[in-house]
Amino acid sequence: MRALPALLFGSVLFYGAGTAGAADEPVRELDPVHVNAMRNPEVRKYEHILAGLDAFDKYHALAPQVDRLRFVAEPKDHRAPPAVLKVRLVGDDDFTLPIALDANGRFEVPRSEAAEDAESELELNQKRGLYRIGVEVRTPGLPENRRRLGDLRLECKVQIAIAKSEIPFIWVGVINGLLLRTDWCSFFGDEKSTAYKGAAKNAHFGYRAGKPVKEAILVEGNRSALLQSKGNSYQVPIGNSTWSDEAMIELTFADEAPVIAAATGTAGETPRTAP
Repeated sequence: MRALPALLFGSVLFYGAGTAGAADEPVRELDPVHVNAMRNPEVRKYEHILAGLDAFDKYHALAPQVDRLRFVAEPKDHRAPPAVLKVRLVGDDDFTLPIALDANGRFEVPRSEAAEDAESELELNQKRGLYRIGVEVRTPGLPENRRRLGDLRLECKVQIAIAKSEIPFIWVGVINGLLLRTDWCSFFGDEKSTAYKGAAKNAHFGYRAGKPVKEAILVEGNRSALLQSKGNSYQVPIGNSTWSDEAMIELTFADEAPVIAAATGTAGETPRTAP
Protein backbone atom coordinates (compact mmCIF):
# COMPACT_ATOMS: atom_id res chain seq x y z
CA MET A 1 0.00 0.00 0.00
CA ARG A 2 2.96 2.29 0.51
CA ALA A 3 4.26 1.81 -3.04
CA LEU A 4 1.79 4.12 -4.83
CA PRO A 5 2.18 7.16 -2.54
CA ALA A 6 5.93 6.65 -2.47
CA LEU A 7 6.03 6.56 -6.28
CA LEU A 8 3.90 9.69 -6.61
CA PHE A 9 5.91 11.47 -3.94
CA GLY A 10 9.17 10.60 -5.69
CA SER A 11 7.87 11.78 -9.03
CA VAL A 12 6.83 15.15 -7.64
CA LEU A 13 9.94 15.64 -5.52
CA PHE A 14 12.61 14.62 -7.99
CA TYR A 15 11.01 15.50 -11.31
CA GLY A 16 8.62 18.31 -10.45
CA ALA A 17 10.87 20.19 -8.03
CA GLY A 18 13.09 22.68 -9.77
CA THR A 19 11.27 22.36 -13.10
CA ALA A 20 7.81 23.66 -12.31
CA GLY A 21 6.96 26.48 -14.70
CA ALA A 22 10.29 26.18 -16.51
CA ALA A 23 8.66 25.94 -19.91
CA ASP A 24 6.73 29.16 -19.40
CA GLU A 25 9.49 31.30 -17.92
CA PRO A 26 11.78 33.49 -20.06
CA VAL A 27 15.38 32.40 -20.34
CA ARG A 28 17.91 34.82 -18.90
CA GLU A 29 21.27 35.25 -20.62
CA LEU A 30 24.19 34.77 -18.25
CA ASP A 31 26.80 37.49 -17.87
CA PRO A 32 30.07 36.17 -19.38
CA VAL A 33 32.13 38.14 -16.85
CA HIS A 34 30.86 35.98 -13.98
CA VAL A 35 29.33 32.88 -15.53
CA ASN A 36 29.83 31.54 -19.03
CA ALA A 37 26.99 32.72 -21.28
CA MET A 38 24.47 29.93 -21.78
CA ARG A 39 20.83 29.59 -22.65
CA ASN A 40 18.52 27.54 -20.42
CA PRO A 41 20.96 27.19 -17.48
CA GLU A 42 20.34 25.07 -14.40
CA VAL A 43 18.52 27.36 -11.95
CA ARG A 44 16.76 27.33 -8.58
CA LYS A 45 14.69 30.25 -7.38
CA TYR A 46 16.17 32.03 -4.38
CA GLU A 47 12.85 31.95 -2.52
CA HIS A 48 12.98 28.14 -2.62
CA ILE A 49 16.58 28.14 -1.40
CA LEU A 50 15.44 30.30 1.52
CA ALA A 51 12.83 27.69 2.41
CA GLY A 52 15.68 25.20 2.72
CA LEU A 53 17.72 27.56 4.89
CA ASP A 54 14.70 28.05 7.15
CA ALA A 55 14.26 24.28 7.51
CA PHE A 56 17.95 23.89 8.36
CA ASP A 57 17.58 26.42 11.16
CA LYS A 58 14.32 24.90 12.42
CA TYR A 59 15.64 21.33 12.60
CA HIS A 60 19.28 22.09 13.37
CA ALA A 61 19.13 19.90 16.50
CA LEU A 62 19.26 16.86 14.22
CA ALA A 63 22.87 17.75 13.36
CA PRO A 64 24.09 20.17 16.05
CA GLN A 65 27.76 20.03 15.04
CA VAL A 66 27.04 21.18 11.48
CA ASP A 67 27.49 24.96 11.48
CA ARG A 68 25.67 25.83 8.25
CA LEU A 69 23.83 24.39 5.28
CA ARG A 70 25.90 23.61 2.22
CA PHE A 71 24.78 22.92 -1.31
CA VAL A 72 26.56 20.80 -3.87
CA ALA A 73 26.54 20.89 -7.67
CA GLU A 74 27.25 17.51 -9.22
CA PRO A 75 26.65 15.82 -12.57
CA LYS A 76 23.59 13.60 -12.79
CA ASP A 77 25.73 11.03 -14.61
CA HIS A 78 29.08 10.20 -12.97
CA ARG A 79 30.50 9.51 -16.44
CA ALA A 80 30.00 13.14 -17.48
CA PRO A 81 33.23 14.98 -18.33
CA PRO A 82 34.55 17.39 -15.70
CA ALA A 83 33.53 21.03 -16.00
CA VAL A 84 34.59 24.33 -14.44
CA LEU A 85 31.52 25.16 -12.38
CA LYS A 86 30.40 28.68 -11.52
CA VAL A 87 27.39 29.75 -9.48
CA ARG A 88 25.78 33.12 -8.84
CA LEU A 89 22.58 34.72 -7.68
CA VAL A 90 21.09 36.94 -10.38
CA GLY A 91 17.90 38.97 -10.33
CA ASP A 92 16.04 42.07 -11.40
CA ASP A 93 17.72 45.45 -11.98
CA ASP A 94 21.05 43.80 -12.83
CA PHE A 95 21.45 42.29 -9.36
CA THR A 96 24.34 39.81 -9.33
CA LEU A 97 26.04 38.04 -6.44
CA PRO A 98 28.81 35.55 -7.33
CA ILE A 99 29.12 32.52 -5.03
CA ALA A 100 32.37 30.68 -4.35
CA LEU A 101 32.59 26.90 -4.90
CA ASP A 102 35.19 24.56 -3.44
CA ALA A 103 37.02 21.92 -5.46
CA ASN A 104 34.21 19.41 -4.86
CA GLY A 105 31.41 21.68 -6.09
CA ARG A 106 30.17 22.61 -2.61
CA PHE A 107 29.01 26.12 -1.82
CA GLU A 108 26.98 28.19 0.63
CA VAL A 109 24.08 30.45 -0.28
CA PRO A 110 23.89 33.55 1.95
CA ARG A 111 20.76 35.19 3.22
CA SER A 112 20.41 38.49 1.37
CA GLU A 113 17.56 40.99 1.46
CA ALA A 114 18.86 42.47 -1.77
CA ALA A 115 18.75 39.08 -3.48
CA GLU A 116 15.24 38.48 -2.15
CA ASP A 117 14.01 41.92 -3.27
CA ALA A 118 15.46 41.29 -6.74
CA GLU A 119 13.53 37.98 -6.96
CA SER A 120 16.82 36.28 -7.66
CA GLU A 121 17.60 32.87 -9.02
CA LEU A 122 20.56 30.64 -8.26
CA GLU A 123 22.22 29.95 -11.60
CA LEU A 124 24.74 27.27 -12.47
CA ASN A 125 26.77 27.58 -15.67
CA GLN A 126 25.57 24.23 -17.00
CA LYS A 127 22.58 23.46 -19.19
CA ARG A 128 19.44 22.39 -17.41
CA GLY A 129 19.31 18.66 -16.77
CA LEU A 130 23.04 17.95 -16.89
CA TYR A 131 23.74 18.78 -13.25
CA ARG A 132 21.75 18.66 -10.04
CA ILE A 133 21.95 21.10 -7.15
CA GLY A 134 21.57 19.18 -3.93
CA VAL A 135 22.12 19.77 -0.22
CA GLU A 136 24.75 18.32 2.05
CA VAL A 137 24.71 18.10 5.85
CA ARG A 138 27.85 16.41 7.14
CA THR A 139 29.15 16.36 10.71
CA PRO A 140 32.80 17.52 10.74
CA GLY A 141 35.44 14.84 11.09
CA LEU A 142 33.55 11.97 9.49
CA PRO A 143 35.37 10.15 6.66
CA GLU A 144 33.85 9.97 3.21
CA ASN A 145 32.48 6.47 3.79
CA ARG A 146 30.54 7.29 6.99
CA ARG A 147 27.30 9.25 7.21
CA ARG A 148 25.49 10.10 10.46
CA LEU A 149 21.76 9.34 10.41
CA GLY A 150 20.80 12.67 12.02
CA ASP A 151 22.68 14.48 9.25
CA LEU A 152 20.73 12.58 6.61
CA ARG A 153 17.46 13.28 8.39
CA LEU A 154 18.24 16.99 8.33
CA GLU A 155 19.10 16.76 4.62
CA CYS A 156 15.65 15.28 4.06
CA LYS A 157 13.97 18.09 6.00
CA VAL A 158 15.76 20.65 3.84
CA GLN A 159 15.01 18.85 0.57
CA ILE A 160 11.35 18.46 1.45
CA ALA A 161 11.07 22.14 2.43
CA ILE A 162 12.53 23.16 -0.93
CA ALA A 163 10.27 20.74 -2.79
CA LYS A 164 7.14 21.98 -1.00
CA SER A 165 8.12 25.54 -1.93
CA GLU A 166 8.65 24.62 -5.58
CA ILE A 167 5.61 22.50 -6.36
CA PRO A 168 2.02 23.81 -6.60
CA PHE A 169 0.19 24.03 -3.27
CA ILE A 170 -2.45 21.59 -4.49
CA TRP A 171 0.22 18.90 -4.88
CA VAL A 172 1.38 19.47 -1.31
CA GLY A 173 -2.18 18.77 -0.17
CA VAL A 174 -2.46 15.67 -2.35
CA ILE A 175 0.77 14.21 -0.99
CA ASN A 176 -0.18 15.08 2.58
CA GLY A 177 -3.37 13.09 2.08
CA LEU A 178 -1.66 10.10 0.47
CA LEU A 179 1.04 9.92 3.11
CA LEU A 180 -1.44 10.71 5.93
CA ARG A 181 1.01 13.22 7.38
CA THR A 182 2.58 16.61 6.76
CA ASP A 183 6.06 15.44 7.81
CA TRP A 184 6.99 13.63 4.62
CA CYS A 185 10.39 12.49 5.93
CA SER A 186 8.74 10.36 8.62
CA PHE A 187 7.11 8.25 5.89
CA PHE A 188 10.43 6.70 4.90
CA GLY A 189 11.30 3.81 7.17
CA ASP A 190 8.24 1.98 8.53
CA GLU A 191 8.25 4.15 11.65
CA LYS A 192 8.76 1.85 14.71
CA SER A 193 8.99 -1.45 12.84
CA THR A 194 11.86 -3.76 13.77
CA ALA A 195 11.32 -6.05 10.77
CA TYR A 196 14.55 -6.62 8.85
CA LYS A 197 16.31 -5.01 11.82
CA GLY A 198 14.45 -1.77 11.22
CA ALA A 199 15.52 -1.48 7.60
CA ALA A 200 12.62 -3.03 5.71
CA LYS A 201 12.68 -2.41 1.98
CA ASN A 202 9.51 -0.28 1.84
CA ALA A 203 9.60 3.52 1.72
CA HIS A 204 13.30 4.30 1.98
CA PHE A 205 14.72 7.74 1.20
CA GLY A 206 17.52 7.68 -1.37
CA TYR A 207 20.90 9.39 -0.97
CA ARG A 208 23.73 9.83 -3.44
CA ALA A 209 27.28 8.81 -2.54
CA GLY A 210 29.16 10.44 -5.43
CA LYS A 211 30.55 7.10 -6.64
CA PRO A 212 29.36 3.50 -6.99
CA VAL A 213 28.35 1.87 -3.70
CA LYS A 214 29.14 -1.81 -3.15
CA GLU A 215 27.55 -2.07 0.30
CA ALA A 216 25.76 0.20 2.77
CA ILE A 217 25.33 -0.86 6.40
CA LEU A 218 23.35 0.97 9.09
CA VAL A 219 25.11 0.59 12.45
CA GLU A 220 24.35 1.56 16.05
CA GLY A 221 26.06 -0.12 18.99
CA ASN A 222 25.88 -3.89 18.45
CA ARG A 223 22.99 -3.60 15.99
CA SER A 224 23.36 -3.46 12.23
CA ALA A 225 21.28 -3.79 9.07
CA LEU A 226 22.19 -4.12 5.43
CA LEU A 227 20.65 -1.35 3.33
CA GLN A 228 19.67 -1.43 -0.31
CA SER A 229 22.13 0.19 -2.69
CA LYS A 230 22.34 0.56 -6.44
CA GLY A 231 24.83 2.48 -8.50
CA ASN A 232 25.79 5.70 -6.74
CA SER A 233 22.87 5.67 -4.32
CA TYR A 234 21.70 3.90 -1.17
CA GLN A 235 18.35 3.75 0.64
CA VAL A 236 18.01 4.84 4.28
CA PRO A 237 15.04 4.26 6.65
CA ILE A 238 15.23 7.80 8.02
CA GLY A 239 11.69 7.64 9.42
CA ASN A 240 12.33 4.55 11.55
CA SER A 241 12.51 5.85 15.13
CA THR A 242 14.18 2.68 16.44
CA TRP A 243 17.43 4.12 15.04
CA SER A 244 18.73 7.24 16.80
CA ASP A 245 20.30 10.27 15.15
CA GLU A 246 23.72 8.94 16.22
CA ALA A 247 23.43 5.79 14.11
CA MET A 248 25.96 5.58 11.27
CA ILE A 249 25.79 4.45 7.67
CA GLU A 250 29.03 2.72 6.71
CA LEU A 251 29.62 2.68 2.97
CA THR A 252 31.90 0.40 1.02
CA PHE A 253 32.58 1.72 -2.45
CA ALA A 254 32.93 -0.54 -5.46
CA ASP A 255 36.70 -0.09 -5.65
CA GLU A 256 37.36 -0.62 -1.92
CA ALA A 257 37.63 -3.48 0.55
CA PRO A 258 34.66 -4.33 2.85
CA VAL A 259 34.08 -2.05 5.85
CA ILE A 260 35.58 -3.22 9.15
CA ALA A 261 34.99 -1.03 12.20
CA ALA A 262 35.03 -3.22 15.31
CA ALA A 263 35.13 -0.27 17.70
CA THR A 264 31.54 0.63 16.89
CA GLY A 265 30.17 -2.90 16.84
CA THR A 266 29.54 -3.04 13.11
CA ALA A 267 27.88 -5.46 10.82
CA GLY A 268 31.11 -7.39 10.59
CA GLU A 269 30.54 -8.55 14.17
CA THR A 270 26.78 -9.06 14.21
CA PRO A 271 24.39 -11.02 12.01
CA ARG A 272 22.38 -8.98 9.59
CA THR A 273 19.38 -9.60 7.41
CA ALA A 274 19.13 -8.07 4.00
CA PRO A 275 15.91 -6.27 3.14
